[in-house]
Amino acid sequence: MQGYPNVTVFDHPLIGHKIAILRNKNTGTKEFRELIEEITLLMTFEAFKDAPTKETEVETPLETCRQRVVQERKIAVVPILRAGLGMVGGVQKIFPLAKVGHIGLCRDEETMQPGAYYCKLPQGIEDMQVTLLDPMLATGGSANAAIEFLRNKGVGEIRLMSVIAAPQGVKKVAEANPDVKIFIAALDRTLNEHGYILPGLGDAGDRLFGTK
Repeated sequence: MQGYPNVTVFDHPLIGHKIAILRNKNTGTKEFRELIEEITLLMTFEAFKDAPTKETEVETPLETCRQRVVQERKIAVVPILRAGLGMVGGVQKIFPLAKVGHIGLCRDEETMQPGAYYCKLPQGIEDMQVTLLDPMLATGGSANAAIEFLRNKGVGEIRLMSVIAAPQGVKKVAEANPDVKIFIAALDRTLNEHGYILPGLGDAGDRLFGTK
């Protein structure tokens, strides 16, 4: 996104193709869930290109060689409940040993600010590369709250992966957290008066779990 060096918006025909199906109002729950996971998997190749690695010795059928491998146990993904759960499988297909935490956020009716109602994080998360997962980056309020929550837990390296984003949310998160890398599959036009992304895809949580 122009003007924000910490933001990557994907421009790939495979991702675009899957997002087109994802947006369709006639796409059912099973296919929607599979598409979210597939898009996340495709995004993972780029988003984790700087994953922590180490050198190890590998014995081939002919000789031994030195090879760099990913230190999966130093990677953690933290879905923002509930819609973020749909993205976990896409990352775990690439990094099956990655740790998984969970953050649940809700809005305080008095302050109108998001607060955590549930949090379970892997032990030692402060020393891991942590990626927040949320399919929709709309106003940016939940993402900023989750980032602040992780910072308060001592996490130093944080990134965010979202499938669909509105410019307002991207701007809010990118400006508040210039050190957080943000990866987006599709940047949409705007938000409506109710905070829904346009053209968007509706409520990701409802479509993932069939609760419309």
